[in-house]
Amino acid sequence: MPLSLKILLWRILALTCLVLGIAGIPLPVLPTVPFLIAAAWAGGKGWPRLEQWLLQHPRHGPAIQRWRDHRAVPRRAKVFAVTMMSLSALIIVLSSATVWVKMLVPALMLAVGVWLCRHPES
Repeated sequence: MPLSLKILLWRILALTCLVLGIAGIPLPVLPTVPFLIAAAWAGGKGWPRLEQWLLQHPRHGPAIQRWRDHRAVPRRAKVFAVTMMSLSALIIVLSSATVWVKMLVPALMLAVGVWLCRHPES
């Protein structure tokens, strides 16, 4: 694969993650920081200027750096994420979704919640 195509693909991935992260600011069901972390990672592969901009962002830069340095997630973020996943799982279970969706989606959310809570906080 030519180098310029590889860089283009990394940039498309970084831009897609950035757009999803920005969309997550007003939408409570879409997380912001995980998409920005992914955007910085992809940017580091093909768009160093975007990566630096994200790392130096006054609001989200410290969270991205904390993840990179220590794989740390603040307690407040953990509580918010687990609460939102629990409410979402409850809605799914009470919905008219098929049985396999009612079982699989909450199980995946539980796995993500356990994974998230096992990470350090600082």
